Amino acid sequence: APMSGDERTGDELKEEANQQFAAQKYKAAIELYTLGLERNPTAPAVLYANRALCHLRLENFGSAILDATSAIEVDPKYAKAYYRRASGNFGLGHYKTAARDFRQVVLLAPRDRNARLRYTECQKEARRVAFEKAIAGEPQPPMSQRLNIDEMVIESDYKGLVLEFPLTLIQVKEMMERFRRQEKIHVKNLYEILRATETHLRSQRPLVDVTIPENGAITVCGDTHGQYYDLLNIFEKAGLPSETHAMLFNGDFVDRGSFSAEVVISLFALQCVFPNRMFLSRGNHETVNMNRVYGFFGEIKAKYGATAADFFTEVFQCLPLCHLIESKILVVHGGIFSQDGVKLSQIRAIDRFREPPDEGLMTELLWSDPQPMPGRAPSKRGVGVSFGPDVTKRFLEENELSLLVRSHEVKDEGYEVTHDGKCITVFSAPNYCDSLGNKGAYITFRAGDSSLEPHFTTFKHVDHPKIPPMAYAGMMSSMMG
Repeated sequence: APMSGDERTGDELKEEANQQFAAQKYKAAIELYTLGLERNPTAPAVLYANRALCHLRLENFGSAILDATSAIEVDPKYAKAYYRRASGNFGLGHYKTAARDFRQVVLLAPRDRNARLRYTECQKEARRVAFEKAIAGEPQPPMSQRLNIDEMVIESDYKGLVLEFPLTLIQVKEMMERFRRQEKIHVKNLYEILRATETHLRSQRPLVDVTIPENGAITVCGDTHGQYYDLLNIFEKAGLPSETHAMLFNGDFVDRGSFSAEVVISLFALQCVFPNRMFLSRGNHETVNMNRVYGFFGEIKAKYGATAADFFTEVFQCLPLCHLIESKILVVHGGIFSQDGVKLSQIRAIDRFREPPDEGLMTELLWSDPQPMPGRAPSKRGVGVSFGPDVTKRFLEENELSLLVRSHEVKDEGYEVTHDGKCITVFSAPNYCDSLGNKGAYITFRAGDSSLEPHFTTFKHVDHPKIPPMAYAGMMSSMMG
């Protein structure tokens, strides 16, 4: 609600919102656009379209689609509104629906070359999805069998690091140091890491039981999103995994940041060395739709080739969906469910070796978010659900749990405790996208603490080489606004 004595006009609020948007403060801009719309019942379509663009930048695809639709209702010939609605549907992988709106943009603005390119791109993606569905019935042997990795040769004049398997911590540390210097590994070694990771992940259940090492601790990290130099900083502060130090990275290792390859290869390699101390969860960005839009596919193709990108897709489909620490703390990337009564046994039974469907338990684990209001509401993201404190309380009680830990959302301090202390969000990518100014955080739970009290560590971003976020996303990224 407006502050008492707040006499700003709709135009003044719009101007302030535009300034916040320019400063990349999207949440503040949304609040101001919303206030402007409340003050002006006959608001121009541009306010809805601008708010839609803020939502796109925050990956709130559902809210972006709603706002763009409102703008179209106000002005059916407003090309930008169709553009924004198409971008929201594109972000959700609804390529056919997006193509219809991009076609409308082409009709309304025939000289807009970008719109024509996007329309073509959408049609191409829609055809790709249709083709993949058509051949989906034919079972394929895993990439590790198709590639004949053991017959691959590392050239005699290759000057880079050559890894020997099984991996050792000394080798992985040397690899990570070379990554810091922007060196790559040989593609044969990459395939060997992916093969070993896939073999291990396939042996795990969708819900992995984790015990804190005796006389030790577990560190839980949130999204790292291709911010490799910040990942190295986490290891500097928290330490690497060891026999007394378990680590759990809670999804979204890739996309956005332009060092996603280095992040995910390092995490996979550390899991190869410490399979019972390094735990990795799937996030909504370990999926084909996200990787095509937000840079990971482009980056892997540039650094290691298209086959490597396909291999990563296969390994991502093997990642567990959540972890249960000491039978009491459920750690999941997104959140919980659109229905009451879900039991841990149902999560353990999910068929996860695939891309997430449009709805259901798997998708809600990856995409849902908490909300302050009781009950449930449609997700601002257009996927999953928003769940209130009462929903969290019931779910924890029914499953004899004490705490829900999740990630998936930027928080100014790197973490946020909500739902009467029963739901914690942790996010480990500081100054997300080089622009949001947030801190990163991780959580430590210590052995011998019967209350399993969370200890928070926050940290600021560190410098990285001058390669901006989304550098490999190409034309796909410009769909998002």
